[in-house]
Order: sequence, then C-alpha cells, then structure tokens
Amino acid sequence: MDKITVVGAGHVGATAAQRIAERELAREVVVVDILEGVPQGKALDQWESAPVEGFDTMVTGAQDYEQTAGSGVFVVTAGLARKPGMSRDDLVQKNTEIIRSVSEAIARYSPDAIIVMVTNPLDVMAYVAKAVTGFPRERVIGMAGILDTARFRSFIAMELDVSVEDIQALVLGGHGDSMVPIVSTVSVGGIPLTQLLSDERIEALVERTRKGGGEIVKLLGTGSAYYAPSAGAVQMVEAIARDKKRVLPCAAWLEGEYGLDGLFLGVPCKLGATGLEGVIEVKLSDAEREALGASAEAVRGTMELVQL
Repeated sequence: MDKITVVGAGHVGATAAQRIAERELAREVVVVDILEGVPQGKALDQWESAPVEGFDTMVTGAQDYEQTAGSGVFVVTAGLARKPGMSRDDLVQKNTEIIRSVSEAIARYSPDAIIVMVTNPLDVMAYVAKAVTGFPRERVIGMAGILDTARFRSFIAMELDVSVEDIQALVLGGHGDSMVPIVSTVSVGGIPLTQLLSDERIEALVERTRKGGGEIVKLLGTGSAYYAPSAGAVQMVEAIARDKKRVLPCAAWLEGEYGLDGLFLGVPCKLGATGLEGVIEVKLSDAEREALGASAEAVRGTMELVQL
C-alpha cells in the first residue's frame, strides 16, 4: 500500500502511526492534526527512530488533507477523550462535529479509501462517517471488539497465570457497558474456560472487561487508554494492507445479520484488501442473543442524539 493516514496526533493516533511505520504496512504514513506543528513534530520524531528500529516507511505530518490524497486506509482517532465521570455517550455531539468534518475531507481527497474508526462513541462515529462519506459498508469499520476482546483475554491470563497467546475469546455488541462477552467461545489452550474457572469468577472478569476503559480513565486521572486501542486499530490495518483475511471482532454496519439492521455493532468480521469481506454469524444462546439485542438498542439510543 502506498499511503496510510492517521487522523489525530494524540496518544492513540501517534502510537498507531508508529506501529504502522514499524510494521512497514505502507510506503508512507501521514499524520493529520489541527494543532500546528504537532503532527509534523511527532512524525519527524518517529522518522528519526527509523534507523534504530529498521523501517523505511516515511512518516510525515500535516494540518490539511491535501497531503493525504490517495490514502488506502484512514485510521480516525480525532476527537475529545473521555474524562473521569464522563461516559462515551457524553462525547457524542462534539465528536459528531469533528468526525463530520474529517469524513468530508476523506471523501474529497481519497474517495476509494477504507476508514477504520477509533473515535468514541465508536459505533455511532462509524455511522456518522458512513453517512457523511456515502461509502459502502465494506469501507467503514469500527475498532471495538478487538480491544474489548484483548482486555477480556488479558484479564483471563492474569487470573489463570497463563500466556495470553493461548487464550481465545470473543466479545460482541456495542463498545461500552452493554458489550457482550460470549463466554461459550472462550478457551485456554483449547480447554473451555468454564472448566477452569467458576461462574462467579468468570462473571467478575466479564464485568471488569465491560468497565475496562473506565478503569484506565480513573487510574490516569486525565486522558484515556491508547496503547491497547492503537494496537487493535493497527491489527485491522495490517489485515487490510496485507490482505490477510483475518477474522476479527469489529464494528460493522449490519444488514440483517443477527436479526439486526441499520446500525454498527461488534460482530466477527473477515477483513482483507477490500475492507469488510464478510460478517460471520455465531450461534448464540437465547440469553446471549437477548443481550446482543439490548446492546443494539443502547447503540440506537445514542444514534438518536446525532444531528447530521
């Protein structure tokens, strides 16, 4: 891929840009931000790490979108971060204005691009981007399930004192307190989690996963998570840039899958060179399907706050 753009030079965006460059997923990474000098400074700093880290991907910074023209992928991180006591929904209208402007610029300069949305409230910001750009659902995807699943896996690894590499898990639904960890799919080295932990301990890990973002916000005092969110976004970018056909939990625009229609929701997605190449429907229990429906209603409730 010739060019990948990261929108937003804050912690998430800058970390994502560095990881994309280090993996050489494109010939050039452009970092865009409205703050004068900040994207240029961070990009130059990253490029100066190239001789040490051994990558040749050029990293550049910009204030406007002309330099981003022809980008294959946009990782959108621009927006306000959560503060202690603030829900993702509190961010909705301010970030809607930001994402509307970003989406207009993407459609103008890179009409064939794929958008990976990271800005919160994520499911709704992906909806804003899709509505403003007019892009098909294959080219607007949200990074949520990877992060939520990673948190679930990391908490299980801590609980059992085992490698995170041996834990497989799946978290569906909206990116927030209504997310739905599918416990029946969780395994540790192929062993069902239910054989290793009590229902009470599993439920405690599920609840910690749901509150995972808020836990970090509270600890930091100012700002929110960025190492794990940027890692999730870059995993999606890599699947697209290298046409890997990865099956990853992402926020996709549903058109009847899981009995749901007309919203972004976290589901298992196949990602490749064209973006979203398919939604995989997992057989759910009645309780899991009910929880997924409730999560969808929570997302719809936030969508109703959006004024485009």
